[in-house]
Order: sequence, then structure tokens, then C-alpha cells
Amino acid sequence: MANLVTQPYDKISPAMRSRYLALSPYNLVRIILGERAEGDSDNDNVYTRANGYLESWTAAGVLAHDAEPGIFPYFQEFTVPDTGERLVRKGFIALGALEEYAAAIVFRHEQTLSGPKKDRLELLRHTRAHFGQIFMLYPDKAGAIDALLDQTAASEPLAEVTDEYGAVHRLWKTTAAAIVQELMADKPLLIADGHHRYETALAFHKENSGLAGAGRVMMTFVNMYSPGLRILATHRLVNGLDPAAIPAFLAAAAQDFTLSEIASTAELQSAWENAGDRTIIGAAIGARLFQLEYRERGQLDVLVLHQKLLDKALGIGEQAVRDERHLRYVRGLEAAVEAARSGEAQIAFLLKATSIDQVANTSFGGGVMPQKSTDFYPKLLSGLTIYKLE
Repeated sequence: MANLVTQPYDKISPAMRSRYLALSPYNLVRIILGERAEGDSDNDNVYTRANGYLESWTAAGVLAHDAEPGIFPYFQEFTVPDTGERLVRKGFIALGALEEYAAAIVFRHEQTLSGPKKDRLELLRHTRAHFGQIFMLYPDKAGAIDALLDQTAASEPLAEVTDEYGAVHRLWKTTAAAIVQELMADKPLLIADGHHRYETALAFHKENSGLAGAGRVMMTFVNMYSPGLRILATHRLVNGLDPAAIPAFLAAAAQDFTLSEIASTAELQSAWENAGDRTIIGAAIGARLFQLEYRERGQLDVLVLHQKLLDKALGIGEQAVRDERHLRYVRGLEAAVEAARSGEAQIAFLLKATSIDQVANTSFGGGVMPQKSTDFYPKLLSGLTIYKLE
């Protein structure tokens, strides 16, 4: 199985795609992120080839159609980067009805980009299938659903895969599907990951309202109160600015922040642990490291960064962020600091990880965060289950 499934399409680098292609002629990357060719045409392109693989693999029995509907417990055992903590995140794969955000049933927490949605819509139009799951959070403080999943997980899994990051993914099929559905009936849902694919599925459903199955999409549901749920920080690397903007930045930031130069990331991490409702953001510029404390309390760190530092102090506005100008994203505090130290980035902005309560309060309150505000770790593998619409 490890030779066939992949990380989500938007997390696959060119090197990863090459490795996946070499693993097996049936690796899912051929469908979800196929190679483009110079001679591509309307009749022969990355999307038509994807559908060709899906049809031929199904006809040959490489992909097996499950005769009975099912709900699939999906557990991920992993080590948390930076802390070394070993956890198990418990969820289940099932179909969920597509809902407009205005219905206040499904909530988003991040803005989306138009490019990925266009690409995913073309793949969906050609294959009429979903290969990865939308990552959905639901509230269940009592943990009733997790208890049912644990019962199924006491048996041998249908599949077990250790991915390239050392996370172990295990899949079962539960006999308690009807009870899970009943317990989920009144739950609001929060998109943790997969905003682009959710909105793509909505657009496809509008185009094909009469198509059987188009009103549902494959989701992995995780209890937002689960002890195995972790959000990692996503740090920002700034590049491509006029060099004169960098020394002017500190003076501009001092209008809204109290600045202090610190000796190490350990100092910054200690400040984060004791921050309470204060917003503290780190900034690495060359070999220097600064701690910036926002003068207003109770604000969301990532929003303060985008509004007061990127936009106001540096002139990197919302449109530039959407266009991915001047800005890159990196996981890992030391990796971000090293990017500034080596000159790979003009400034590295360092963020405390967003908490699940902050995400829930923002989303259920009708707000959205900037892109890359959260990094739910680990990612859900694509290809463990596939949902063919027809």
C-alpha cells in the first residue's frame, strides 16, 4: 500500500513526484498530479490521462470497488516536530453532504486561491472521482464517537502505511456506521484542511446538479477535542523587497509594537509559553533576532502579522499575499531562522502555533484567517479510499 498512496497533491514536491512514479506503475500520483507534456492537446492532456488511468486500473482490478457502503476509522500515529511527542490522531473517513457556507453547517477558517481550484475542478470534471479527503473537525467533548472508533481499532487494520515522515496510517471498516451517523447528525463542521477541494466540489455540484453522488464529498472527520490533534506554526519568509525597506521596517514596526532584541529562539519560545492573551511575534533579520509585542491584547497573532507587519510596515498587502509575491512559508522555527541567517530570506517572521480554540472561535464566529494560518499535522494520505461519484 505504501507504494500506491501519496501525500495530498499540494504537498507533493517535484522530487516526491519522481519518487512516487518510480515506486509503482499504479501509484496515485499519476492521477492526482500527473506529468504535463509539450504535446498536450484537448484530447490528450494531464486530465484525460488521469481518467484513463482510473478507468484502466478499475477494469484490471487494480482498484477494487467495495460492494457495501462503509465508514472507515482512520488513525495516524506520529511524532510532533520540534517537541518529539508521540500521539495518535483518531478520525474516520465517510461521505459528507456539500453545504454552502451561508447555511452555517460547514465553516471555513482560511481564504483560498483561485489557481488550485481551477486545476482541481478540471481533474474532477474528467475523472468524476475524489481521491483525497477533506479534513473536517467536529465538536464532541464527550468523545462518544472516538470510543466507537477505538472498538473497531482493536482489530487488525485493513491497511497500514508508514509515510515518508514516519507517521503510521491505519485504516479499518466499522460495523457501527449507523450509530456514527446518528451521533454526527447535529454536528457543525469546520474545514481544517482542504478548503480548495471543498469549494471545487461545490462548484462541480452546481455544474452537475443532476449527477448522482455529486452532492457529497469524501471527508475525514476528527474530533476537535481529541488529544491527538495538533496544529503546527507556519512561519513566513519575506524576499524580493528593496534593501532599503529592511532597516526602515524596525522603525515602522515600533509604531504598534514594543521591540526587544533577544539572543535565542529559546527566549522567544519562553515568551510564547507565558504570553497569555498577548501577541508576540519573532523576526529574524540576518543574524539578529527580535521579539515584537503588539500593544493591544487579545488579538489573533497571524492577523496582527499580516495587517500590522506585512501590510502596514512592509507594504505587502492582501493581494500580494494571495498572489504569493514576496512571501514563502516554512515549517520549523530553526529552519525559518536559518533562512534569515543565510540570506535566503530578508526577514523571517516567527509565529506561535494557532490553537484549535482560536480557529474554532474565528470560524464559528463567521471570520476567516489568512492563508497558511494553520498546519494540521500530519496530512491525510490520498488514495486510502476513493469516491467515484457515479
